[in-house]
Amino acid sequence: MNDGTLALTPAPVRVQRHTGTWDAPETLTVHAASDLLPAARRWALDTAAAFDVDVRVENADSPASATPDADVTFVIDASIRTAGYRLAVTESSVSITVADLAGAHAATQTLRQLTGPQAFRRAPRADIPLAIDAVTIEDYPRFGWRGIHLDVSRHFMPKHEVMRFIDNAAAHHLNLFHFHLTDDQGWRLPLDRYPELTEVGAWRPRSQVGNSYDDVKFEERPHGGRYSKDDLREIVAHARSRGVTVMPEIDVPGHVEAAIAAYPQLSSTGKPGSVLTTWGISRDVLNPSHENVEFFKNVLDEVMEIFDSVFIGIGGDEVPTSAWKANPDIVAHAESLGLNSVSDLHGWFLGQLATHLESHGRRAVVWDEGLTEHLPRSAVVTSWRGINAGAVAIKSGHDAIMAPEQVLYLDHRASEHPDEPIAVGFARTIEDVLAFDPLPPEVIAAHPELESVERADAVAPFPGDRPVADEGEQGALLGAQAQVWTEHLDSPRRVDYATWPRLAAVAEALWSPHIDRSPGTDASRGFLERLRHHLPILDALGIEYRPLDGPHPWQTRPGITTYKRDLAKEMELAGWTGAGGFREDEDGNEYTNSM
Repeated sequence: MNDGTLALTPAPVRVQRHTGTWDAPETLTVHAASDLLPAARRWALDTAAAFDVDVRVENADSPASATPDADVTFVIDASIRTAGYRLAVTESSVSITVADLAGAHAATQTLRQLTGPQAFRRAPRADIPLAIDAVTIEDYPRFGWRGIHLDVSRHFMPKHEVMRFIDNAAAHHLNLFHFHLTDDQGWRLPLDRYPELTEVGAWRPRSQVGNSYDDVKFEERPHGGRYSKDDLREIVAHARSRGVTVMPEIDVPGHVEAAIAAYPQLSSTGKPGSVLTTWGISRDVLNPSHENVEFFKNVLDEVMEIFDSVFIGIGGDEVPTSAWKANPDIVAHAESLGLNSVSDLHGWFLGQLATHLESHGRRAVVWDEGLTEHLPRSAVVTSWRGINAGAVAIKSGHDAIMAPEQVLYLDHRASEHPDEPIAVGFARTIEDVLAFDPLPPEVIAAHPELESVERADAVAPFPGDRPVADEGEQGALLGAQAQVWTEHLDSPRRVDYATWPRLAAVAEALWSPHIDRSPGTDASRGFLERLRHHLPILDALGIEYRPLDGPHPWQTRPGITTYKRDLAKEMELAGWTGAGGFREDEDGNEYTNSM
């Protein structure tokens, strides 16, 4: 597939090329099983716009289906793997055979790639007809959860840009959009019961530029934004029509300065708050009182009205407890609950919200600091400070998602190139990201029970209907996701630059069969060759990606001092347990904090 004619990304499991070409007629008839109609209609709309052809989609299960033969068919076959597909293109027709709607969505994206970059545009060209070389493809995902996280709290992204971000992810077989809606620097989610969360919490007077500790610089321009509930419903529907689930996140009990600015009674310190203008970790966190538990249960009730995802993120990361230990009322509260220490209020608070979600048929998703004895088994753990926490979560009966900052934080610098804009974090190249292994040898050595999970060619289907593990059973490795935090990404153009083309490498690591893709291997070189042929598709999608040899002049950001992290040193210090985030001793004193 390295000759440019089949530069599919991510790479499918099996490809067999044939002679001949399917040349589409000016009027296309599509027959689709009723359960597959959403994918068929989505492909029809995209294809009609790109090639100026008439596409008629018919329900193949309906007695009123008039045409006995169709140009394109979508058929259900239970023998096909979950979320997989068989795509057959002959000189006379195109057939897509799947077990479910997820497979149909994946097949249509592959079909678009086979058609070429024009399939990703919305205006036809007379000299580029709809034609596809004959081929048979059998394909299925390795992981069910193939996610991408976007932070809109640090820098707001308008609705249409969020939907474009989802489109681009879906084109690469990613199926979970983690929507980070609240943090210290902004609250973007409108709530009828608590309107000041956006009236006050959605705006800040200025923003830090860079992450220097010693010479903090600001852009003296107000920043903010919020969505309406109709905006969010539109985003959910838009994503669903492309086979993507939107998982919202409301981050508690830390990262809540914007909420405290709107409702001071939420504070642990009792001091008036403000929407933060700097990055990093705030010392003020939610007062974990019964009243504030009820406050956030009400928040989650409105979240569940908007978002249909089984999974709801409730955060749990980076929670300093010094303000709790300094507040006699909070100390007494912990004692009244019979907790071993005030710090245990962190887990107790998350457990209360997770149980509330569970009572409504939803499942909480927490960052790995939230893994405590108070967390119900239904809750999913996202391992971000490394991979070890995810392994521990699986062994304790929780499902887990691997999202280690050491590999999958795409806001970190893309190389050591001197012109990388605001070059924070670890240097993570395309090759580094491509080589991502959710259970590397060091972790398997520490947790040998998980070796069979690592060796599986298809780890788990998308887990919406997957039963929670019983007592004494291991949880599942659901998959993995990349993160795009936006402290240093202040526009959609900057988000594009940080995300692409590295997200194409993430997509390959999460979809394609398990193989050694470490830098210098045949698999790594093959991907880079295919990627060069894939870049015109990114161009057609309108993505302002980072060029392979370094940034364009207009993509640089000179003159900003940054604090860079050294991956080798941190791995030597903490391995896959991770040295990032916030950690404190029993007195609440911070002893490790990396940006």
